[in-house]
Amino acid sequence: MSERTSYEPGTPSWIDIGVPDHERAAAFYGGLFGWTMEIDPSPDAGGYGMFLLRGKRVAGVGPQMDTGLPPFWAVYVTVDDVEGAMDTAASGGATVVMGAMDVLDAGCMGVLQDPLGAFVSVWAAKGSVGCELVDEPGTFVWNELATPDLPRARDFYRMLFGWRVDHQTENSDGDVFMAGGQQVCGAHTVASGETPGWLVWFAVDDCDESATLAEELGGRIVTPPSDMDFGRGAVIADTAGALLGIGGMGVAS
Repeated sequence: MSERTSYEPGTPSWIDIGVPDHERAAAFYGGLFGWTMEIDPSPDAGGYGMFLLRGKRVAGVGPQMDTGLPPFWAVYVTVDDVEGAMDTAASGGATVVMGAMDVLDAGCMGVLQDPLGAFVSVWAAKGSVGCELVDEPGTFVWNELATPDLPRARDFYRMLFGWRVDHQTENSDGDVFMAGGQQVCGAHTVASGETPGWLVWFAVDDCDESATLAEELGGRIVTPPSDMDFGRGAVIADTAGALLGIGGMGVAS
């Protein structure tokens, strides 16, 4: 089901990106995924806004806060208690980058860096559950962790979010994690030349055509389209250098 009104704790539920140029980002993602952008004019919003598809929220966009780092797509995992999640993360060796913070009337968030350096955010919903559309072309469909120490990462995220490894898909190449009886994300040992951290994936109808379109819009193909476990997939960079995956996996019928 592509429309969502709630998420079980432990489920990745929101994504956002900080960009150096809102209009350039809107042109790229509008051309690639058909998104429109709405920036909240309120001073309290700090230039944060929404990417929409068919009027539904599919991602967040704001100003790039740390120009010392390349832009990146951030993933948020739903939790019941942000402060409790931050305490649990810290006890497991993570660094709390930003403690629990209320985001207007939308919810409460926090940001952490896991013991191996990957950034991940947590979200407790109030007025906003997160992505209102998922698992269809032009929307968030998966996120995958590339980590230098898979066993340690596995133990950390199982402790933090209660994820279980889907043993039906278990192999030496990586893990698929489950929450609430559903597959929610994956992890693998970082490969040579691969950027460590969480990579957000978006569903597309045709991976090869979308990769070509991304280049025409000013982006870059990082990993050319190829046949992967889920189907055809590729990794691209947007016009500011932020990495994202595109593929045909998990698309709702």
